[in-house]
Amino acid sequence: MKILESTFITHNVKRYKLEKPKGYSYTPGEATMVALNKPGWTDRYGPFTFTSLTSSRTLEFMIKIYDERAGLTHQLGLARKGDELLLGEPFGAITYQGPGYFFAGGSGVTPFIAILRDLHKKKLLDGNTLICSNQTASDIILYDELTKMLRKNFLNILTRQHVIGFQERRIDRNTVVTLVQDFDQHFYICGPQSFVKNISDILSSLGATAGSIVIEH
Repeated sequence: MKILESTFITHNVKRYKLEKPKGYSYTPGEATMVALNKPGWTDRYGPFTFTSLTSSRTLEFMIKIYDERAGLTHQLGLARKGDELLLGEPFGAITYQGPGYFFAGGSGVTPFIAILRDLHKKKLLDGNTLICSNQTASDIILYDELTKMLRKNFLNILTRQHVIGFQERRIDRNTVVTLVQDFDQHFYICGPQSFVKNISDILSSLGATAGSIVIEH
């Protein structure tokens, strides 16, 4: 599919808008395998989550670029309008099960974007809270849009920078106890493997059931 627009939205996250194949559909939170349609890269696929609404006429991805690895995301960082991407079929990543808390580590927020946009469009956002952990304020993806949608239910925790209005710490047991009053709801977690395990373990130790913890598969 041809790239219609490619723009950096943080210092290392790039947003792509693509042509949408006729009849192509997915559920908010789902992902697909993506490759570059250029020599040497057509068989080097990576999984990325849709961030666009399913009703959108275009497809959208927000992809963290790792230039130091000289791999697929580095090449995607060089891709421009008019270049083409190859897409696979959508597959389940994280699906919405009901109101609760979304814990995102860095670019792990991307599976939640389409879910939250969809809930916002349907006026069903009440009862949902998004907690994002980033190193610095410059790493926060879609800060303005998410703030407008979630208001006080959009919380940011910075691990390496002190900024007025943001919490400076890592998400630990004390943080979760402070933020979550009711553990009889859903908990969505996405981010680096160590982040997912840490949050899952904390929630389980505080009484959340295995069935209430939704992670990427």
